[in-house]
Amino acid sequence: MSEPALPYRLIATDLDGTLLRDDHTVSERTRAALAAATAAGAAHIVVTGRTVPAARRILDDLDYRGLAVCAQGAQVYHAGEHRLLTSVTLDRQLGALALEKIESEVGPLFLAVARDGLDGKILFGPGYRVHPAERAARSLDDRADLWSAPVSKVYIQHARLGDDELAEAARVAAGGLVGVTLAGAGLVELLPLGLTKATGLSLAARRLGMTAADTIAFGDMPNDIAMLQWAAHGVAMAGAHPALKAVADEVTASNGEDGIALVLERLLSPGP
Repeated sequence: MSEPALPYRLIATDLDGTLLRDDHTVSERTRAALAAATAAGAAHIVVTGRTVPAARRILDDLDYRGLAVCAQGAQVYHAGEHRLLTSVTLDRQLGALALEKIESEVGPLFLAVARDGLDGKILFGPGYRVHPAERAARSLDDRADLWSAPVSKVYIQHARLGDDELAEAARVAAGGLVGVTLAGAGLVELLPLGLTKATGLSLAARRLGMTAADTIAFGDMPNDIAMLQWAAHGVAMAGAHPALKAVADEVTASNGEDGIALVLERLLSPGP
């Protein structure tokens, strides 16, 4: 078998703000670039903060059949087989203690949790502002019910603090108990300690016989930092959070301007 023309054998892409345009579609140009890359011998892995239930509809619409890393690295999912391969949950006692410590510093939080599993729901308590990606979320009146079954992660919001402020306050108050990441507007998340997108991506890559040295990764938010740092080459989108741009090897065009395609086309084109 001839060597692929692409210098990377694994392409890892975030979904929202990266692979997907703002209308949650993928452009024909980006589809063509990814198809050319896979034809050249590379594999494509979606790596998203969305849980499997929140990502599955989009993956099915894209006719995506490979491995997907979901829930910030907690879940490795085989899209073609609709099968959950690995899943990591948040220790609920640690999660509750982390919330107690955070609230002791910043005051009351608005909460939601993502239940574990292929059909795990997003459950949200009073005051939580539901993100568009969480359309199937279900409200609960009793906060204690949020912890009644295993959860992948906890979402926190605050009446006054902005996302970056809240994420930093959570890290200071409870960073020794849980991981804290910012995945998008209104999406500050508490995760199992040490879990990142890089954790899940490394597991998925290993299943394909690949390593960080084989990988180019694309993202747009702070929850993509570990993934871009893990990969041999990390690419931030033009609209990316400043913290991600600071660690990226390059910055491409926005998700609405075929930023992924521009990079892949350049890498696939023969040199002078």
